[in-house]
Amino acid sequence: MTELTDLDEASLAAHAAEWRRRALRGEKKARGIAHALETELRRRSGDSIAPQNTDDLDTRPLALRRAPRPWWKFW
Repeated sequence: MTELTDLDEASLAAHAAEWRRRALRGEKKARGIAHALETELRRRSGDSIAPQNTDDLDTRPLALRRAPRPWWKFW
């Protein structure tokens, strides 16, 4: 793997997303690598919030992703 300091922000974000996908698929060591890449990305940007493009990482079925409707109706 290349050095984290050699990557620009766009490629660092792409690598972090790819390793996070691998971790979600069950690859054992991918979680630690994804965490290191995401930590470096947050350190560079100064944000404490995770990246916003996490729609493809949600593995739940579409029916479970939507907010449930209330069982009661308010007039």
